[in-house]
Amino acid sequence: MTPTIKEVSFVVDEQIWGHRLYDEQLPHLAVLEFFNVLQSNLSNPLREPAQGRVRYRPQHQVRLRNILFNNPYIEVVRSTTGSDEAKWARWVELFREDATDPPERYVNELKRRFTSFDDFARAVELLRTSAFEGQSNKRWSSRFVFPFGPAALYEDLRFDASGNASNDRRFFARTGELLYLMLSRAVRSPQLGAELVRRMFQSESQMDRLVASLQGPPHLADKEKEVGYLPLASAPRFDRLCDDWLAVLSRDMPLYDGLDHLITITGLNLLLYFLEQARDAIGAEEPVELLCEIVSKQRTKVRALSIAGFQTNQGMSVRAIEALIKRFQTTPAWLEALASEDPTGNCAALVREHFQYEKDDEVPLTNMAPTELLGRLLERALNRHEQHVARIHGTWSRALGLSSRRLSRRVRYAPSDRLLKALVVTVVDDTMEYSQFLAEIYRRYGIVVGHVEGARYIESHQVDQAALMDNAAHLETRLLGLGLVRRLSDSCAFVENPFTRRGAQ
Repeated sequence: MTPTIKEVSFVVDEQIWGHRLYDEQLPHLAVLEFFNVLQSNLSNPLREPAQGRVRYRPQHQVRLRNILFNNPYIEVVRSTTGSDEAKWARWVELFREDATDPPERYVNELKRRFTSFDDFARAVELLRTSAFEGQSNKRWSSRFVFPFGPAALYEDLRFDASGNASNDRRFFARTGELLYLMLSRAVRSPQLGAELVRRMFQSESQMDRLVASLQGPPHLADKEKEVGYLPLASAPRFDRLCDDWLAVLSRDMPLYDGLDHLITITGLNLLLYFLEQARDAIGAEEPVELLCEIVSKQRTKVRALSIAGFQTNQGMSVRAIEALIKRFQTTPAWLEALASEDPTGNCAALVREHFQYEKDDEVPLTNMAPTELLGRLLERALNRHEQHVARIHGTWSRALGLSSRRLSRRVRYAPSDRLLKALVVTVVDDTMEYSQFLAEIYRRYGIVVGHVEGARYIESHQVDQAALMDNAAHLETRLLGLGLVRRLSDSCAFVENPFTRRGAQ
């Protein structure tokens, strides 16, 4: 039974995917939210308590965010002539008009930390260029500096006209909390938790010290909060996700360089979790597959099939909602309520209990016949689902570089260089024969490129073998251009991970 979730009027999406996956929380925002949860649980990382739920108290870092993203005056002042003291004074005068954390409270501290106003301005410029979505027009309180370390982590906030902050669930919508739970429920979670604490929170970096010099003492939220709800106690996808994180962290690169690969491979696994949960709700036996066209100069036969596969996956979550409510009508509890002396009242009570469906905006639940009641619930569930959750497949696949409209009017699976690099970094320990690489990305992620993995499409005459063999050849050429493939002969090629040296730990 799904626990009571106060933030929603009824639970349907939540029974399939948890509370909650959200389209506007793109993979990089999910990872940032995840780090906020981890930061409050460093003594027992990626471990759920025996009783109750994981709790955390995120940072707000209001001073830092004001200086970086709510401060259009710093460059104006920097370009003026005059003494250093005059620049500081002019900046405080201009900045206090908009800042929610008045600069006069900490300007003397900044003067001690920076040798001049120009040095301070250069530090701000450096950190701004590192920010996620640097050119975004998001409000300043929803913009995020690169997570160099503990000082650079904070949650999404909204400020009212009086400057009071409140948690906002638009960009930190709990998807990162679910990511924390997924990784906590993986078999190798203790190993990953210890490695993340060591790499992220026990190794002080120069850039994180710079962030801390702007922020000063950490600014924590007033209250702790509980993480969201994840319906599965375990799943192969959770183990795959955890293993992928450990693989990327083991590569011969700094954590900062590996973070983009972590975000990309996390987005891919979250997308697959979304599709796999929908598939299971429908009761389908076919595996979730992502048949990818490797874009070439000529139009290929694979393109139409990839478009069709994208559209099938796009509609899968709606089918899952319909299947969930349809299956509820066959449960013993529903059939017993229908056969009772008061089917209307008993069915309304059962729907209220099972779906947390307390009231309808138009008609009292007890005034609706059982079939009308479920029909109304389905209608409302689909309307709500289509606002955000149904958009996850399209939005996330585009964000992580899995889908594209390039050279086509319709969206299909066509991986970007960024995604291909993340796959190589994650999957290949040192070198791997090319055909083995194709088999491995199919086993792990359902990605179909060549004729071996796409055998069922050939057998059903949806595409011919030659087209998929050409598709695989196009991918080999792409990887060769990226420096990720070494050819020994026309029939022998190896995928190489440039970030793994023999004997590297």
